Amino acid sequence: MLINEFSDNLSKYKLPEEYDETYKNYTADLDFIEAYLGENKSTIIELACGTGRLAIPLAKRGHTVYGVDIDQGMLHFAQEMARKKGVDIHLSVQDCTQLNLPIKSDFIYMTGNSFQHFLTNESQDALFMSVKKHLNPAGEFLFDTRNPILHELAKDEIYEESIDKNGETCTVINQETYDPLTQILHCTSTYTSSQKEYKDRIKLRYTYPLEMQRLLEQHGFELIHIYGSWTKATFDANSISMVIHARLKNA
Repeated sequence: MLINEFSDNLSKYKLPEEYDETYKNYTADLDFIEAYLGENKSTIIELACGTGRLAIPLAKRGHTVYGVDIDQGMLHFAQEMARKKGVDIHLSVQDCTQLNLPIKSDFIYMTGNSFQHFLTNESQDALFMSVKKHLNPAGEFLFDTRNPILHELAKDEIYEESIDKNGETCTVINQETYDPLTQILHCTSTYTSSQKEYKDRIKLRYTYPLEMQRLLEQHGFELIHIYGSWTKATFDANSISMVIHARLKNA
């Protein structure tokens, strides 16, 4: 695993098998991307590709997929899944703010709200600059991030839930605290079963719509569309997500 500013924010992903099991049936983002790409076979780049939930089916449809992720464990799981399903994807451990791929593409995408891992203005800027270097002229960048809904973020939350882990009931206590100065939500989950107790943590940056518009313009992108979900719901103040579809402007 690369050691950098993201390295201490990855404990949610330490069990790739469980992560994949949790999200394997979610397909709204995949459906959106498949419809966008259509029947044309493309060379595409996926950022923060994780366990290959999107990269593998897209490669199976004939696209040449380059997937990058900062977590070696997630990529190892993706490679094994691709091998089992008989598809070839190009995977590499990389920091998305310092991409170094041998190709450029007309299309780069990033899903799963991974944009929220870029916690500072500097890392957001570096991401866009890195993406820009790997896009062809008029290439497109598609990604999502959670929409900041202020009345939800304004109050600290503690809630308990029960989940099944490996056939055993596990109690999870989730704590969430939002820092309005940094725009970062601090989340801690404590898992307790009859066998053990452990915690994981994650920090998530929230970006506001006008901030996003300025970021895109600053880095030479034009907004094609902003949706409130991967099912193309209209974006408004109460939308859970911002799905951003942007195009690199001609120089």
